[in-house]
Amino acid sequence: MILTHALIVLLLLPAALFADPSAWKGEWPQTDFSQTAISDWSEILSGGPPKDGIPALDDPQLISVSEADGLQDREPVITLEMAGQARAYPLRYLMWHEIVNDRIASVPVAVTFCPLCNSAMSIDRRTSRGVLSFGVSGKLRYSDMVMYDRETQSWWQQAIGEAIVGDMTGETLKTLPSWMESWAEFKARNPQGLVMAEPAFNRAYGRNPYRGYDSSDWPFLYQGEAPPHGIDPLARVVRVGARAWPMQRLAEAGRLTEGGVQIDWRAGQASALDAGQIGKGRDVGSIRVRDGQGLDMPHDVMFAFAFHAFWPDGTWMLGK
Repeated sequence: MILTHALIVLLLLPAALFADPSAWKGEWPQTDFSQTAISDWSEILSGGPPKDGIPALDDPQLISVSEADGLQDREPVITLEMAGQARAYPLRYLMWHEIVNDRIASVPVAVTFCPLCNSAMSIDRRTSRGVLSFGVSGKLRYSDMVMYDRETQSWWQQAIGEAIVGDMTGETLKTLPSWMESWAEFKARNPQGLVMAEPAFNRAYGRNPYRGYDSSDWPFLYQGEAPPHGIDPLARVVRVGARAWPMQRLAEAGRLTEGGVQIDWRAGQASALDAGQIGKGRDVGSIRVRDGQGLDMPHDVMFAFAFHAFWPDGTWMLGK
């Protein structure tokens, strides 16, 4: 799936002509479109599937590491370690579902993954309006998944965890420290840990439907600017707050300690967006982000174009 910039422009033209929220009110009768952080509705595009066409998961079945079967060692998982528990959410499942609504001890969480941005965010589902549960809207903004909550039907930007349309507009979700690592790393560190079991859906779990995407010239359905400094739009960066460290720089250094942040890189994790089988993707490495006290910090490993789109005034940590 390698798309040229010119082809993307052609694909966007019809969508831009219908950038009007009134066309969505039939599908979203309970969403208050008068409340929004969006100034230009042409930023919102259909990703193809309709509302819930990509089915989010609720209260997934969890099994022990020793029970897990079929996961390859280099396959990426999203790891959450909190309340004395360690859980792994394999990208082979999140590739097809994008959101998992779960609970760890007393904390309701949502583990999310947007393939088009490579953004993997874990969030606390508690808000001023109570505990929310999230689904996939089928809409994109700057190629990033727009989630919605089932309680108020508000729309949320996955990469920034902020409500952008509806009653909840302006509210921000609390981000939890989680990280992507290989299945081998997770099970070696957490032999008594839990892993999400294969969902009961008819999906080709383990296959990458975005084959070759992270080697594309341009992101799918992205109509924003290219990142600065000559950085490839689909280069991975580690985002901590409004700062971004190029993954290539981290791979070369192994460890960087800057501005109160320590980032460690290690080889062994396959790209989920490269080869036809996720476990056979090229090695992009894993990172761990800690503060000065050695505590894990909320962060994201995303494509450079997405960082620039949502943090246009952010700081690029280039080491120059």
